[in-house]
Amino acid sequence: MKELKFLVAIWKTNLQSAMEYRAAFLTQVIGMMANNFIYFAIWIIFFDRFKDIRGWGVNDMYVTFGVLASSFGLVSLLFGNAFTLSDIIAKGRLDYYLSLPRPVLLHTIASRTIASGMGDFLYGFISYGLSGYLTWDGLLRYVLATLLAATVFAAFLILTQSLAFWFGMITNFSNLVLNAMLTFGIYPITLFDNYAKLILFTIIPAALIGAIPAEFIRAFSWQTLGELLIGAIGFLSLAIFTFHAGLRRYESGSAIQIEV
Repeated sequence: MKELKFLVAIWKTNLQSAMEYRAAFLTQVIGMMANNFIYFAIWIIFFDRFKDIRGWGVNDMYVTFGVLASSFGLVSLLFGNAFTLSDIIAKGRLDYYLSLPRPVLLHTIASRTIASGMGDFLYGFISYGLSGYLTWDGLLRYVLATLLAATVFAAFLILTQSLAFWFGMITNFSNLVLNAMLTFGIYPITLFDNYAKLILFTIIPAALIGAIPAEFIRAFSWQTLGELLIGAIGFLSLAIFTFHAGLRRYESGSAIQIEV
């Protein structure tokens, strides 16, 4: 409870900072929503021509894209530094967080809000609303699936970016795996064979932030819920372990810095 209050205080401060220039904030939100619509328009055109891919239609894509966008936006809003954790590590900027009596990882990733993430988060709900699967119980499943998908996504970011403890600057690699997650996350799971699906559940767990949450949202299944829970708990545990294992190797930046 103590750490939750700390997180809420950080999120409140981050939001107030982002809202200081409201015109800029709204511009980023609206711009990101428009960007998502333009990107998804390609899928609308595609399915207008081919109707479905092995039983996966445009309505299923609305749900998949929706939960992917909402989970991405949620991580951007609440844990914005998860996207730049490798730079913080490589440049010795963890000193600031190590000097304070708070959990280092939690404090680090929660100390930044990406304002455009609000556009992703809201657009996801709009996309789900347009899918034709909108029901009250479906909406509750959507919220739960978004939370679990966001957990997997944040954990994967922490896991991959914590490799900076061993390899230094890995910005290009971090961007590569991030793009891989987002790209494969939107594709219909029916396109892939069993070997590809294994990769999408483990090495690049894109299925756990796209297709599997979408299946759970469309119709409740203990199997899909179990897959999401196991994926979220497993990747989060591995991410925390990897970060703290790397932290023992951390070398101070030897600089006086102020984090804002």
